[in-house]
Amino acid sequence: MGKGRLEAFSDGVIAVIITIMVLEMKVPHGTDSAALAPVLPIFLTYVLSFIYTGIYWNNHHHMFHAVKHVTGGTLWANLHLLFWLSLIPFVTGWMGENHFESLPVAAYGAVLFCSAIAYTILTRVLLASHGKDSLFGKALGNDFKGWISLVFYIAGIAVAFWMPWLACVLYAIVAALWLWPDPRFEKLLKEQA
Repeated sequence: MGKGRLEAFSDGVIAVIITIMVLEMKVPHGTDSAALAPVLPIFLTYVLSFIYTGIYWNNHHHMFHAVKHVTGGTLWANLHLLFWLSLIPFVTGWMGENHFESLPVAAYGAVLFCSAIAYTILTRVLLASHGKDSLFGKALGNDFKGWISLVFYIAGIAVAFWMPWLACVLYAIVAALWLWPDPRFEKLLKEQA
């Protein structure tokens, strides 16, 4: 089965996620800098979530360049990922509106953790259908950044109940790790060209 529809659908869902997040931001009431203070937490959560959504879109895009075909399992694994990503606007709004209180920060981390697990599942489903010796399998490698991200998310969720600001720092560190596009797929694809 071809991969075009899966990629197009995923791109559309991610575009809607970003649109929902930006529409959740309210215009400040007033024209001075003091009017910006109440919306600053909402803006900061938007920036972090926009970066995360962009990271997933970028890595999904690069990964699917190495994919030759998709299976029914791939479609379901991709939908599983999109489900968790679609919750990002909800937890983004909740965390921002409540000025980084413990439970919303932990929930934000839980959605990031579940998104990362879903992405890992998607890579494993693709690996099973393509094989370890395929272009996809070689490019995937050991996925060290993926595994270390999961550790940071768990730590962030746990620490959110005592120091929500530290949890946000941990989430930002993971985003910084992934901000540079994952070079594994791009590098191998260039070598194959």
